[in-house]
Amino acid sequence: MNFYLCIASDFKPGLLACILLSSLLCGAQARDGNDKSGTATGSPLNMAAVHKNANANVPISLPEAKPHDDAFIIGADDVLAVDVWKEPEISRSVPVRSDGKISLPLVGEVQASGETPRKLEQEIASKLKSYVSEPEVTVIVQEIRSQKFNIRGQVVRPGSYSLANSVTVLDAIALAGGFRDFAKPKSIYILRHNPGGGESRIPFNYKAVIKGKNPAENITLQPRDTVVVP
Repeated sequence: MNFYLCIASDFKPGLLACILLSSLLCGAQARDGNDKSGTATGSPLNMAAVHKNANANVPISLPEAKPHDDAFIIGADDVLAVDVWKEPEISRSVPVRSDGKISLPLVGEVQASGETPRKLEQEIASKLKSYVSEPEVTVIVQEIRSQKFNIRGQVVRPGSYSLANSVTVLDAIALAGGFRDFAKPKSIYILRHNPGGGESRIPFNYKAVIKGKNPAENITLQPRDTVVVP
């Protein structure tokens, strides 16, 4: 108030009225900005508040480490990356042999086939405790070669094929070189092992699928599936 009285003593009444009106308008705009957004854009005071909030002691949620897929069972021919922390001489990529075992320095032979990556980590760490203080072991499946499907019957190259990537019934037929002369493409079926035992028979009409009539029949194959081409 003293400020405005000082101005009034030096300036004309009309000029004083303009200054007071301008001051009132600025105050109203600042209040309106605070009501809408909680902070007045560009205001030094509010920028300081933002800076204070940014440095507040607020806990930050970090992404959790992705756990192992304990449903995956290692098999023969899979390639494993075994990493022992701070032990590069032991860490390496190793294939699972046909007998289901792998070999590592200091560890020797370890049964890998039939185990999950987590279980294998624990087994390797247990064997390393005589040589390494508190060994930290990580096992990653680099290449999945143990999971396979079969294709039998009137195809050019019947046999077992890897399921390293997603393979549909059409992919399986292509991998097997296509049909022989007397194949019955309308009567193809897939034999699938049920978890509780026994097999399911899933029909596949090749001619209908390639014409776009029954695309749902072109299923993705699972380990141990057998495609039969009569």
